[in-house]
Amino acid sequence: MNTTKFRPKTAHEDGVPQQLDRIDRAILRQLQSDASISNVSLAAKVNLSAPACLRRVERLKEMGLIRGVVALLDPKAVGAGMLVVIGVVLDRSTPESFAAFEKAAQKVVGCMECHVVTGEFDYFMLVRTKDSDSFNRLHAEQLLYLPGVRQIRSFMVLKEILSTTKFPL
Repeated sequence: MNTTKFRPKTAHEDGVPQQLDRIDRAILRQLQSDASISNVSLAAKVNLSAPACLRRVERLKEMGLIRGVVALLDPKAVGAGMLVVIGVVLDRSTPESFAAFEKAAQKVVGCMECHVVTGEFDYFMLVRTKDSDSFNRLHAEQLLYLPGVRQIRSFMVLKEILSTTKFPL
């Protein structure tokens, strides 16, 4: 029985853990393109037997490289075709004000991402809504009531040039 433990994650200059070989990288590239691929098909694409491929995929999950498997929905098809980038400035820079904002931001309808940032803003949020009218309602009903906010600046995306979930490997 193999009792070898995985070493803690250490990264190369590209940020990818060192224990990944070319086959692991090929598996991850394939899964980023189509996570619904069967194990047998995946194994064929990366030149492995199906059991060996399955073991590698499970190991990649255990290592935390695969967080989950999801379906990527078309935003327009589900009534969320408008993307709005929102810059938020808080009135105080205290742990309590940051925590209160972060808790409330997670409840904003259509909020896809929220990030603490450096520079002029404290946070950037990415929000999806149906159209400008629905964004105006969201703004009036939720965004204006976020705790500790001094300023909100909204940027409606006119055209998405690139939006991807694929990491370079």
